[in-house]
Amino acid sequence: MNRTLMSQHGLLLDMDGVIYRGSELIPGADDFVGQLLDLGIPFSFLTNNSQRTRRDVATKIRRMGMPVEDYHVYTCALATATFLSEQKPNGTAYVIGEGGLHSALHDVGYSIVDSHPDYVVVGEGRTFTMEMLERACNLIKGGAKLIATNMDPNCPTQHGLRPGCGAIVAMLESATGMKAFSVGKPSPIMMRSARKELGLSASQTTIIGDTMETDILGGVQLGYQTVLVLSGGTRREDLKNYAFQPDLVVDSINDLDLDMLITPEPRLTPAMHTVG
Repeated sequence: MNRTLMSQHGLLLDMDGVIYRGSELIPGADDFVGQLLDLGIPFSFLTNNSQRTRRDVATKIRRMGMPVEDYHVYTCALATATFLSEQKPNGTAYVIGEGGLHSALHDVGYSIVDSHPDYVVVGEGRTFTMEMLERACNLIKGGAKLIATNMDPNCPTQHGLRPGCGAIVAMLESATGMKAFSVGKPSPIMMRSARKELGLSASQTTIIGDTMETDILGGVQLGYQTVLVLSGGTRREDLKNYAFQPDLVVDSINDLDLDMLITPEPRLTPAMHTVG
């Protein structure tokens, strides 16, 4: 394997459905990540879940047997905080969300407030109440801008599904008549920020995901090489429903060949490269 090419290419990896399902590691994922670490290939795990800090997420991955560092994780909470700090440095926010989102906002100099915020910021959470939604509605009608960490309508759990950030935001949009601005995948804001953190250009970046509407769509829009794994929420027969297509389709991350991924030319094509 050409180490010069390796230093010129990197990976953005979705997590649930690619690396693990729930609390179960997908076979071969630990070996794949181990290769990336051993070979010095830059990579980052991307998650649209704003609940946990990057340290918390990295700890979960380490407990699954992959010795990653905190900086290998990039969350939609981090992307949202970075975006807001660029739009309005040292601003204020009313937050519907949990620790990961609060921590990210604090780290960029934002204050969490209950009145007269610059933004109402919504993330995932299991503790929101109608009282919080009522307050958010009134703050938005009073001039606060509505920001969503992502628009995923639900979150998978070991018991099935629970409403996601997108579902909460939909209630606020319907009640106030105001549309949210979303920062998480497939928004180019998050996917470009994650790529820049690795020091890569678009042509040097591959994204691996299990969802056409987020990982693959975002990658296609930004000119990244895209790999769809079928170990998550997408089936092979679903591909006919989309106007855009991934560059490569594999059954799972265990079927990926790093030599194929890091060779920048020629780009993969779905007609020629379908594994499994």
